[in-house]
Amino acid sequence: MSRLGDLILLERTRQRLTHKQVAKKCGVTEKYLLEVESGKRIIGDDQARRILKSIGLREHNEIDFTLDEIAAAVDLETIRIAQPKPVPASAPSQPEAPEARRVATTDTPGEAVGGIWLDALSGVLKAVPVYNAAWAQVDRRLLPIEGGRIQGGAPEKVLYFLAPDDSMRGFRILAGDLVLLVPAQSPVDDAIMLVEYRQRRALRKVRKLDTSTVLLQAFDREYEAEPLSVHDVTFAGRAVRVEIAL
Repeated sequence: MSRLGDLILLERTRQRLTHKQVAKKCGVTEKYLLEVESGKRIIGDDQARRILKSIGLREHNEIDFTLDEIAAAVDLETIRIAQPKPVPASAPSQPEAPEARRVATTDTPGEAVGGIWLDALSGVLKAVPVYNAAWAQVDRRLLPIEGGRIQGGAPEKVLYFLAPDDSMRGFRILAGDLVLLVPAQSPVDDAIMLVEYRQRRALRKVRKLDTSTVLLQAFDREYEAEPLSVHDVTFAGRAVRVEIAL
């Protein structure tokens, strides 16, 4: 199944709509819709957006990312869908039976399906910028917002830093890895932080020696540590996750 087909299938199920209802709303045939959801028919981003919009998908942040990016940002494969039961062709025209409006469920009764995915579909995603050592934005990554936060940080303050070298090899961060940072303007003991000192910007492991002195640690081929006054260091953020480059 294609990613866009997944999006349409799950949003249709979330909206408790049958194939017939969606096909009528979109002006397509049921066969067409079935082929899209199964991945047998590949459609463009614009067409997928029209289908999703017709069944109630809010288009928050539309200018920031595409449906393909939304699909890539969440794990659709882990979501189990209970399809609405089709109404027999011979059945007379009547209001939809309750079982035909059954919402997707999980093995646990009452448990919401794909909570983080549904939040993403509602527009609760943030395009997090990726900055290099020269502080130029070179990319972005989509991350879901949970409870109004991303990894405990304010969504508008979170960022990725592209590791410029192997100076943090000993701490399992190599050149080209993406380090997710949350705001931190003061030293956090035993944390890897993005710091600025002596006209350079770098990742360092911080050790608080006392209230006014920190030890900035690096480890490439050899361990290095440099004591500095906290007044001589600008703390830009605390690392909470590393995404390796393959």
